[in-house]
Amino acid sequence: MRFFILFPALADYSTVMAISLLAAFVLIHLSGVKNGSIIQQITSFLKVICFMSLVVACFMYTGVKLPLIKTDNTFFQIGLLFGFFKSLQLIIGTYNGWNSVCFFAEENDNPSKNIPKSLYSGVFLVAAIYVLVNAAFFHVLPIEILAKSNLAAADVAKILFGENGAIIVTVISIFSLISILNAFMMIPPRILYGLSRDGFFIEKGTTVNKGGTPIVALLVSSFVSLFLICIGSFEVLFSFAAFISIIVWGLAYLSLLKLRTSEPNLPRPYRSFWYPWTTIIAIISSIALLIGFIYSDPKSFIIIMGITVISYPLFLVLKKKL
Repeated sequence: MRFFILFPALADYSTVMAISLLAAFVLIHLSGVKNGSIIQQITSFLKVICFMSLVVACFMYTGVKLPLIKTDNTFFQIGLLFGFFKSLQLIIGTYNGWNSVCFFAEENDNPSKNIPKSLYSGVFLVAAIYVLVNAAFFHVLPIEILAKSNLAAADVAKILFGENGAIIVTVISIFSLISILNAFMMIPPRILYGLSRDGFFIEKGTTVNKGGTPIVALLVSSFVSLFLICIGSFEVLFSFAAFISIIVWGLAYLSLLKLRTSEPNLPRPYRSFWYPWTTIIAIISSIALLIGFIYSDPKSFIIIMGITVISYPLFLVLKKKL
């Protein structure tokens, strides 16, 4: 992890640090929704400022001649297809969270207006930053070199700021990760809260403390997070997240077809454009991506299926006892 550039002595304690961060975020969110919201706003703002500063620095760079890396110009290779889907996993990780506002709908004063506004503006903003950052990187380094880079931002920063570039990228990454971790500490408890209220999870999952946090749901989701930290590295868990995101998105699109057929008279403040064709295209795209991910990373898919097979009977036992 780039974090250990700042603190190399902690390189052998990555799991301990991850558990410590998890515990810290649990305590923050146990104290109330307001504290978690403030941290999210601050870290998100700082993250955008850091990325924009890096982009400006890239475009101010005058450039130097760098030797090109020889590449294989073969039009189609199995390895190329493998790499394509692996890169898509990372891209999905970049955009993952675009739909997170939906999990906070009940806490919103005007969800019928604010949720679509947040979804559209959030996706366009992330896409704009993503494209702008890539354009800035290409301004500094040619695509042949960036294609071989394990962390493009660090290589670009090293060109711009010398040996201190890696430290700068690490600081940006820390702000980014804190924002992501904080957001994903808020989402799972709300999912479990909704499932509990509808009778699909334990009854105590609806318990909310004085600060507005679904406390039991938070502790359950945090325990699962602890389990995942202990079984895999950051890269492995990132691959898991990409798989699960595609599966969940596909099921969400499918549920739109089902609900509009089974409950046509429900009030719907906003509608899907060109329904049902856009929904069908989204489902087909999700299936295609899932197949590609299975092809490029079958080991992660098998592990996810194994966790699913184990977790469902465990869920039934817990639901019956609690």
